[in-house]
Amino acid sequence: MSSTTKTSAGTGRVATIARKTKETEIQVRIDLDGSGQYTVSTGIPFFDHMLESFSRHGLFDLEIEAKGDLSVDLHHTVEDVGISLGQAFREALGSASGIRRFGACLLPMAESKVEVAVDISNRPYLVYKLALENDRIGSFDASLTEDFMYAFSQSAGLDLHIEKRYGKSPHHVVEATFKGVARALRDAVAIDPRETGLPTVKGAL
Repeated sequence: MSSTTKTSAGTGRVATIARKTKETEIQVRIDLDGSGQYTVSTGIPFFDHMLESFSRHGLFDLEIEAKGDLSVDLHHTVEDVGISLGQAFREALGSASGIRRFGACLLPMAESKVEVAVDISNRPYLVYKLALENDRIGSFDASLTEDFMYAFSQSAGLDLHIEKRYGKSPHHVVEATFKGVARALRDAVAIDPRETGLPTVKGAL
């Protein structure tokens, strides 16, 4: 069983999500028009670092407080943060009127390069091609990155494509992924001054 509470704040593109299950308890607040300020605490240091990078490079103000059954596994916390962040992202978008909708980023980090493309379509889909030479980044299982991105894209309504061009270090590849997703979304949520409504011929996203 799970419970989710959603609230929007003011007239800006801001939303707060509170989600509680038997496995996790999570609060997320996001401001899509922020300056990259963050407060993140999930109990998973490397994951915190990735979420902080997501905030800073997307210029999203982000607050995440997550408590989970880390003694059992990291998966529940990582996945549920993805769900909660995606819900908050979608809620903050509101009607999505005037957004650019599409974003892309080809992001290098040391010996690695990752390509990201996103469509804020409300038709969620994840294409994830990020084969790693090993799955360990300290105590973090890098394969959980896919679980996070799937949960986030599904809850946010994103058609999200992530592909590793090349790279050996799992740390560099995963960090390039989070930064690339942030930069692509930063462009996609930006308001286009020439756009007078929803960026679609169908009348709805």
